[in-house]
Amino acid sequence: MKDLRREILNIAIPSIVSNITVPLLGLVDVAIVGHLGAASYIGAIAIGGMIFNMVYWLLGFLRMGTSGMTAQAYGAGRFGEAEQTLRRSMTVAMGMALVLIVLQKPLLGAMLWFYDAQPQVDVLVEQYFNILIWGAPAALGVNSLNGWFIGMQNARYPMTVAIVQNVTNIIASLFFVFALGWKVEGVAAGTLVAQWTGLVLAVILVQRMPQINGRRAFRPIADIPMRFFSVNRDIFLRTLCLVAVTVSFTKAGASMGEVILAVNAVLMEFYLLVSYVMDGFANAAEAISGAVMGAGDRGRFRLLLRQVFTYSGLLAVVFTLVYALFGGVFVGLLTDDAEVTAVAATYLPYAVAVPVVGFAAFILDGIFVGTTSSGYMLFSAAIAAAFYFAVYFLFSPSFQNHALWMAFLVYIGARGVVQLVLLPSVRRKIAK
Repeated sequence: MKDLRREILNIAIPSIVSNITVPLLGLVDVAIVGHLGAASYIGAIAIGGMIFNMVYWLLGFLRMGTSGMTAQAYGAGRFGEAEQTLRRSMTVAMGMALVLIVLQKPLLGAMLWFYDAQPQVDVLVEQYFNILIWGAPAALGVNSLNGWFIGMQNARYPMTVAIVQNVTNIIASLFFVFALGWKVEGVAAGTLVAQWTGLVLAVILVQRMPQINGRRAFRPIADIPMRFFSVNRDIFLRTLCLVAVTVSFTKAGASMGEVILAVNAVLMEFYLLVSYVMDGFANAAEAISGAVMGAGDRGRFRLLLRQVFTYSGLLAVVFTLVYALFGGVFVGLLTDDAEVTAVAATYLPYAVAVPVVGFAAFILDGIFVGTTSSGYMLFSAAIAAAFYFAVYFLFSPSFQNHALWMAFLVYIGARGVVQLVLLPSVRRKIAK
């Protein structure tokens, strides 16, 4: 029991440090443009960021599929298979990045049409996108490498990459925006510089992994087995359900005007912050459950479930209390727009409820990734998305943005409930 706790914390704590830099980076971006004098800047960052989040989420199998298969190979002591998994993931990542760069103009056009924001917001989104699209190879490559590191039970390297990447991003963005006066272009340029810095560092760190031949790990590979595609297909479709909800959330907010769009962007940072902290323990569950499955140890799997749920439950309570007591202060740090701040207070209780409602889904995502239970992940996400759209379309005529936030809470809660129902089937996949 004690050893398992140590294993969980050895992965969870560095993962929390690295994960929390992601929403903190988003907070810095929102805070920078939030002090430029117009809500349209916040809206542009929200939509521009959502475009890339949507694309990279859809390709999230590059991290999750890589992590689960690598962890199982690690648990079984098959390090050659782990190296092959990295080569396959990086080959696919670079291919996907090339497709995104080639199709950048139609992709941007489709996204601007879909979001249908105000004209001044569209201009700013285009400026942001045209710079940041050139970071696609770096962003997707780092996703693959981070998944592989976690699968190899090493959370320190992703933490190192994340810290360096995000410190670089913050410094570069502040310089470009406030020293050079680039505004939205400066935020995008800062992120671009940081993405390539992160990839270079991650490649260097792979060379230090003792279990594999680092020089060979980045050679393209054509031998990609059907299991790689089937697991990643399910994760892709599952992520499509999640992206559909998130895109719908942003689009619905944009249709209510730039103030509501800005309010929802600010309050969504509450969700992102707690999700990335919870994902630290989800990453631990992911890595250890995969290794446990590779070793065929069902008893250790039960202990893992008990421990990660204890830790995540306590975190959920802490976040709820902090948000309830200091949520208004947090909003004030993100924007000094008086109208946005005033309207945000109306919807703040929904953000306060997020940690308790959603923590089970965060943790069980990690368990399902580690055991490559991708079909179950797809099913739970599809059911939850259906609940989201049903609640929103039923109540939006009368409650508008309140209905949007109610639907979102139902969505994250339903994911956890369905996954809990499916958990015994996942447990049976592990040998006694």
